Amino acid sequence: MNNNTITINAANFSDLAGFYEEMNRLFMKDVDWKIGHSLDALNDILYGGFGVYNPGEKVIVLWENFSKSKKDLGLEETMKLYKMKIDKGYPYNVNLFQEKLTELKNGEGPVLCDIIVEIFRDHKNIDLRLTD
Repeated sequence: MNNNTITINAANFSDLAGFYEEMNRLFMKDVDWKIGHSLDALNDILYGGFGVYNPGEKVIVLWENFSKSKKDLGLEETMKLYKMKIDKGYPYNVNLFQEKLTELKNGEGPVLCDIIVEIFRDHKNIDLRLTD
């Protein structure tokens, strides 16, 4: 692989907290600060310039064992996240997360894995490849 290839291996994490740690390890290597545990922070580092690649630089991201991530970052983990935000309240929009939780209970709405993949795909410089 070339220097612009980053490999996410789902065997290295089993929940959202572990996913964020893996993103820090892979994308923030040799940087003395880490991203917070938020999807907004993930989106920010994917622009580049914070860690292992520059803004706009073409990057291939290989996500290995993706079916494991679909399970680990699926319905249960998504509901857990939304419930935490509802229970915590401020600064979270409780009504929004109650609506999202209701959607999930009704079999509607994206789960974390889908949301994360969409965040990666919104970055046109990243070629995301999902494999098992």
